Amino acid sequence: MFTKQMKKYFYSIFILVFIGVFVYSFTEANAKKTSKVEPMKKSFYDLTIKSLDGKQTLSMSSFKGKYVLCVNVASECGYTPQYAELLQLSDTFKDKLVVIGFPCNQFLGQEPGTPEEIGAFCKKTYGVTFPLTEKIEVKGSGINPIYSWLTQKDLNGVSDASIKWNFNKFLIDPNGNWVSYFPSGVKPLSEEITSKIK
Repeated sequence: MFTKQMKKYFYSIFILVFIGVFVYSFTEANAKKTSKVEPMKKSFYDLTIKSLDGKQTLSMSSFKGKYVLCVNVASECGYTPQYAELLQLSDTFKDKLVVIGFPCNQFLGQEPGTPEEIGAFCKKTYGVTFPLTEKIEVKGSGINPIYSWLTQKDLNGVSDASIKWNFNKFLIDPNGNWVSYFPSGVKPLSEEITSKIK
């Protein structure tokens, strides 16, 4: 009699434990399936890129405390003369702004040169002194991480943007926050840009 009662007792415990484990596993799996993981906003200052000659790494964190204007540049574009205004903008606000040029050949092949050719052209034609990076892609599957951040709200926390041509501009504030996007037609010395550099 005692043995039968013990068996019943153990069977009951076993069944309860089994049900508990099953219910727990089911609810955990369901929670993982239905819960949405919110994308984490990344910091602009976590990003790095090679310089045009490939000899240095430009860390965005080195520009803390200054505005940063990121521009996808090209040497054979109708907007290429904007290099002159970009240099003037850089010189005018040198204590509070860094202009960075990102050579890109994705728009009608208008930046076909080697790093040496790009550097020589920019220096000889426009006297460019602001940083130029390695040649990159600013859209598509090969997009550079900096441009992923600049164009995706999930990463920058502010806005999406679509780059359609050379000399698009993105302004970052001294705390690394995304401020504004300007299409190619907005000139570097326009009020639209200068008014935001305080």
